[in-house]
Amino acid sequence: MLATKQTILFISDCHLAIEKPEITARFLKFLNTEAKNSQALYILGDLFDLWVGDDDFMPPINKIKAQLKQLTYSGVKVYLQSGNRDFLLGKKFCQHTDIILLDEYAVIDLFGIKTLLTHGDLLCTDDLSYQAFRKKSHSKIWQQNVLSKPLFLRLLVARWYRFRSFFHKKNKSQQIMDVNQETVIEIMREYQVTRLIHGHTHRPNVHQLTIDNQKSQRFVLSEWTKETVNILSWGQLGYKIIPLT
Repeated sequence: MLATKQTILFISDCHLAIEKPEITARFLKFLNTEAKNSQALYILGDLFDLWVGDDDFMPPINKIKAQLKQLTYSGVKVYLQSGNRDFLLGKKFCQHTDIILLDEYAVIDLFGIKTLLTHGDLLCTDDLSYQAFRKKSHSKIWQQNVLSKPLFLRLLVARWYRFRSFFHKKNKSQQIMDVNQETVIEIMREYQVTRLIHGHTHRPNVHQLTIDNQKSQRFVLSEWTKETVNILSWGQLGYKIIPLT
């Protein structure tokens, strides 16, 4: 068993979608096994590959919502941050599942150490075009305008943007799409933490760094794929990175 009632789990970048049934099945199994036996689960963004509003009930959304509701009903605390793919995910989804929605930056006490949680896209400050889009798309006016459109139109437009984004990324360097180290240090200083956990970049690793003469760590979570999924598990004795079967 990977988890116990003293264990806190961290995941991100599941990118659940109707065209990814293997990943959806793996996620549902995870909710009913490892997650169910944990104290808390933190989902740090991009739970869904696409989210166009809380009125979207396309498969496999209802099944995932029902399983998350069962998990929270069993007593497991579930926390969620939105990502760059599902930033329109809102309060209704959390009300239906009893999930706690976190701000884009959230500080928790993780076994006595202040730990900063974020999806990770805000740290990629070298990607100027994305940051400009992010600023626009997170404004209330932009979101209200988008959500006022019929659901079918939102789905069509979102899929077009995702298709276009795929080709834009192919023309960007890997360095631009990774976090900016100076931004990481500035944010950790701002929130006065020595530990940061995030996803988004799909480059799982544990980075050691020194900030103002203090040893610090940056944990990058794994993307969910058909082949591999790694879960960050934290207990009283420290952390483990555990592959899911």
